[in-house]
Amino acid sequence: MINGGTSLVGLLGNPVRHSLSPVMHNAALKTMALNWRYLALPCESESLDQVLRGLRAVGCQGLNVTIPHKQAIADLCEELSPLAQRLGAVNTLVPAANGGWYGTNTDVEGFLAPLGANDTWAGRHAVVIGCGGSARAVVAGLQTLNLNNITVVGRRSEALQTFIADLQQDNAPLSACLDTAGELKDAIARATLVVNTTPVGMAQHGDPEAMPLGAELWSGLSSEAVLYDLIYTPRPTSWLTAGQRRGHRCIDGLEMLVQQGAASLRLW
Repeated sequence: MINGGTSLVGLLGNPVRHSLSPVMHNAALKTMALNWRYLALPCESESLDQVLRGLRAVGCQGLNVTIPHKQAIADLCEELSPLAQRLGAVNTLVPAANGGWYGTNTDVEGFLAPLGANDTWAGRHAVVIGCGGSARAVVAGLQTLNLNNITVVGRRSEALQTFIADLQQDNAPLSACLDTAGELKDAIARATLVVNTTPVGMAQHGDPEAMPLGAELWSGLSSEAVLYDLIYTPRPTSWLTAGQRRGHRCIDGLEMLVQQGAASLRLW
């Protein structure tokens, strides 16, 4: 029952109405007998600073952050975890002692959960579609799997080069590829794992039948390739549905959501 002692936690993003986070977190909070409620809180980019200050002022106990705010919100935190500093992206906020927010990232932990043992991926090639906040966590996770190379696909050269410069490491070196480049087809053909971090195919984002990079490109995919879509509504996406028809192992974003959410709840 909501009363004068009920505390607020929630999800900041735009859009957020599709999110399963409120259902998942409120079920967990009930099991834990905590007098908290978790709400989806739509927030425009230009209002982000004001909303964060207001939520902190009214005693909000913690926040998750989703598209499109994961990078912008890092600059609004009083303090960042080492991982969030490296990624330049935040998906979890915890109240800081000085009245601001402490930002960290549980997406890496959530992303890795469905992939299994590290030795499965040693020496392989991965393709990551997108270079936003979620892609930063995905790449950080992939860099722990002993991959031979990670190709990051983006629309804008400047954003892509900044992404590569920020996250480049000697192990599993990153290479950049524009989504219009001729070498994209070869990168897809060599991939053992392809991860979509963009909202293309999301029910609340344009055409839910759309596929990342267009449907034609995927005919050259290796039969051994695993497809991983961070989207979980619809479930499965058109991209994963097509992959399942071709016999690919397909992973959607639901387990990642559950795992990163559990990690956030432990921090709150």
